[in-house]
Amino acid sequence: MTDAAVETPIASPPVRPKPLWRRALESDLLYSFRRQKLVMAAAAATALLTLLAVFAPLIAPHTPFDLSTISIIDANLPPRWIEGGDPQFLLGTDNQGRDIFSTIIYGLRISIGVGVLSVVVAMTIGVTLGLAAGYFGGRVDSIIMRVADIQLTFPAILTALLVDGVLGVVLNTHKSGAGKVWILIVAIGLSYWVQYARTVRGSTLVERNKDYVQAARLIGINSFAIMFRHVLPNVMGPVMVIATINLALAIITEATLSFLGVGMPPTEPSLGTLINIGYNFLFSGEWWIVAFPGFTLAILVLAVNLLGDWLRDALNPRLR
Repeated sequence: MTDAAVETPIASPPVRPKPLWRRALESDLLYSFRRQKLVMAAAAATALLTLLAVFAPLIAPHTPFDLSTISIIDANLPPRWIEGGDPQFLLGTDNQGRDIFSTIIYGLRISIGVGVLSVVVAMTIGVTLGLAAGYFGGRVDSIIMRVADIQLTFPAILTALLVDGVLGVVLNTHKSGAGKVWILIVAIGLSYWVQYARTVRGSTLVERNKDYVQAARLIGINSFAIMFRHVLPNVMGPVMVIATINLALAIITEATLSFLGVGMPPTEPSLGTLINIGYNFLFSGEWWIVAFPGFTLAILVLAVNLLGDWLRDALNPRLR
């Protein structure tokens, strides 16, 4: 009698997880991005303007902040393709003889830098206060939300003007202009923290009653550790959408303050300052001084807004 042959099952090889880059390429977010040509164009415009701002010293043909390279004789020259233009000034010059193209590139650096840093300030304040209000509730929630309600009664530009004026007087920078960029960052950041706080508070009220938070409490984890290590990652989705949209608002706010004369000084112009300078010469025929900075600002804000709208729709589960 022969023993029946026993077939040993062949072990299947372990399934290896896909690398991060492969999962990113196959994600729904990237699929949605590749299907919308307008969003891709907005991303390309934003990336191009950002690269111009980052590498301004290498790209700009002139240094508009170096007085030794500026001549008043070259003031108010038209673009190079118009009669009377100088070939070395592509988009013409302003009233001080500075190259418009170079000032736009350096102005982009200031405008984008102020916008990004002010969004970071607003997000840090708003997320922290929103987490505290939603997690602790009670009196902490009431105080934070009442302060937020009071600030919502004032337009953001008015709040920024108030904070900018107070900090300028307190720090004694209203005459010298030193440290103006940091005052603008704080002023704009304090104007837009409310939206983050209200959004994070609502998400935290939902998350704090879930099982993982209750389990963390039972094993004795500190409340602040639960808030920032466990709850925060689960409420960051809406925050990133708000940050993208608020970036365009922050850039517009900075340009508005500079146009009103309370933003960046003329010696270190942002796009808003350049528009303010050019507006004084618009009716005298030197249209290029205001047209090109204004067009650049419009393209930047439109591109960032389109990216924010797409990101909001792409992360909305109801639209999937």
